[in-house]
Amino acid sequence: MRRESWWSGLLGVCWMGSVLVCTSGLHVGVAHAESAVALEKPEALAAGGFASATDPRIRTTPFDSTGGRGHRFSLAQGARAIPVVVVGGTPYEMGYQYGRLMREEIEAFVPLVLERFKQAMDVSSEELDAVWRITSAYTDDRVEQELLGLAAGAGVPVTLLQQVHVVPLLAPYSCSSVAAWGDATADGHLYQTRDLDWQLEIGAHDFPVVVVYVPDRGVAHVNPAFAGFCGAHTGMNEAGIVLSEMGDSPAREMPYNLHAPHFTTFFRSFLYDMRDLDALLTAFHALPATKRYHYVFGAGTPPARAIKLRTDAAAAEGERVIVWRDNDSEDEFAPRVLECVVYNDEGRGAFPGLQARHGRLDAEALMATARQIATRGSNVMNVVYDATAFRLWVAYAHGPREAYDLPFAPLELTPLVQRFRAAGGS
Repeated sequence: MRRESWWSGLLGVCWMGSVLVCTSGLHVGVAHAESAVALEKPEALAAGGFASATDPRIRTTPFDSTGGRGHRFSLAQGARAIPVVVVGGTPYEMGYQYGRLMREEIEAFVPLVLERFKQAMDVSSEELDAVWRITSAYTDDRVEQELLGLAAGAGVPVTLLQQVHVVPLLAPYSCSSVAAWGDATADGHLYQTRDLDWQLEIGAHDFPVVVVYVPDRGVAHVNPAFAGFCGAHTGMNEAGIVLSEMGDSPAREMPYNLHAPHFTTFFRSFLYDMRDLDALLTAFHALPATKRYHYVFGAGTPPARAIKLRTDAAAAEGERVIVWRDNDSEDEFAPRVLECVVYNDEGRGAFPGLQARHGRLDAEALMATARQIATRGSNVMNVVYDATAFRLWVAYAHGPREAYDLPFAPLELTPLVQRFRAAGGS
């Protein structure tokens, strides 16, 4: 018999008003799983330098009128191949293309994650569906439409994908981010990191995918993600907006508020819509919060700049969002602050290196910083963005090896988007 828990009455009350989620000591235990799909060999793209959309070895896959067209190629991360999927059109069409191009990985990954998550949480599919019904009321319709297309393209029930998108809302995790720009960097570009420190046991890093969206309405953007996931735990758009998140609420701080959009969905909204950091901040202030987070939001379009934010859903009105800018004497790390730099590393030692290389910071320096401040034992993925030049470097963990211990794979995004548009993909 299943134990009595907060889940027991969830279905009965989810329609009755405010529902708060509470668990105890969530730790999802999932064995590492290798994809059953043989990806293209790493040699498909040169290991050194940026992947180029003009490379004739990129594989393009046409689709029928239901789903438009998209293409997929492999990005070399050392000896490993990381799928990159480029999709365009309406949200439904982009989801459909994504699903078709990643079908085998999605079929392998989604049931695996859900089964292990449900076992660890002692929760049923029906109860996860109830959580989705609550949070989906606050979710961007474009994300929901993409999920419908993704389900059709991958040939999996949409309810399974909705349940997968509940997992990051319920699971606690902790990460880090650094942004440097202007006088702090060697070329004035805005460079921003995002370390994803989460449960390695869930095995998400064994099903990586970098999704490049070229919507028919909205800004082209990139989402370094995992097979079957539409939400963005980080991302960057063609207008130079770059987003990073750090979770501050461990399991002991549950319950979390479900009557709010999860950051992985409103990040997609921002990537679709935002071209200006001030407009982004205004939109962010209007959002209800689920729990405590730090965020770093950057804008790479000159004049480049970034801000750091801390949110607390339980704080008093007027204190729920705190914003810090560079060299801010009120910053939580003051006086360890710098001009043209904001960061949150949870005390893992980023400042001395940032200070020593101030004025000379570049992608290599930020990659070194991302490796240094990663949380050992849970470093699933690291990304470094050049938001001024619309390019990135990404490292996923692989099997037992964490992301900080593996090479970064570079990806130039502008030629991918340009080639897709020139071919009539959007």
